[in-house]
Amino acid sequence: MSLPAPRPARLEAVRFGRLAEMLCAMRLTLLGYRILARGYRVPVGEIDIVARRRDTLVFVEVKARAVLEDALAAVAPRQRQRVMRAAEAYVATHPQLALLTTRFDVMIVLPWPHLRCLWPLHLRDAWRPGLA
Repeated sequence: MSLPAPRPARLEAVRFGRLAEMLCAMRLTLLGYRILARGYRVPVGEIDIVARRRDTLVFVEVKARAVLEDALAAVAPRQRQRVMRAAEAYVATHPQLALLTTRFDVMIVLPWPHLRCLWPLHLRDAWRPGLA
């Protein structure tokens, strides 16, 4: 028994999401961040991009949506909890990073016609663990 073929709209959304993550990683690299991991998955959650800049370890959630408000709404408390649990798992498996300051960022990518510039919107320190 074979699985049904994915709908074209779903395939397009997956492609847009991968492009968004690539653009965000590229922007971070150009800003002086070192990308440590992309698509880090553990049973408790997922992190789109793990990056480091100087003494700061940054966990980035990438959202690709047609409308800015939808992208912001997609980073709901449940999603933030999953990212934070995955971040804890990442640091636990990389103890040399445990003393770095950690930060949770959100990067938003909108379809090309809606962009005012060529770069994703980068919201630094989008939330703090105690406030999620």
